[in-house]
Amino acid sequence: MKRRVLAGAALAIAATGLLVFGGAGAVRVWQLKQEVEALEREIKALRAEADQLNRTVDRLREDPALIEQIAREELGMVKGGEKVLKFPQEKR
Repeated sequence: MKRRVLAGAALAIAATGLLVFGGAGAVRVWQLKQEVEALEREIKALRAEADQLNRTVDRLREDPALIEQIAREELGMVKGGEKVLKFPQEKR
């Protein structure tokens, strides 16, 4: 009978320890899974962005017209002999 009481007490202590310490561990595991999922989403987005940038680089290497377009639109460059007409902006 004394052995049963000791075994029951040991089992109760072990169960209590699992609940107290195991619960915190389960919460930490859940947090880590959430973090991993967020990082995997970020990696996916970054890979898509890298693919897009690689395609742009390939186009720039192969298409001189694209380089000219970017130079004109974004940098305001003109070819030699061209005249640039600047008009005043309308006030709104």
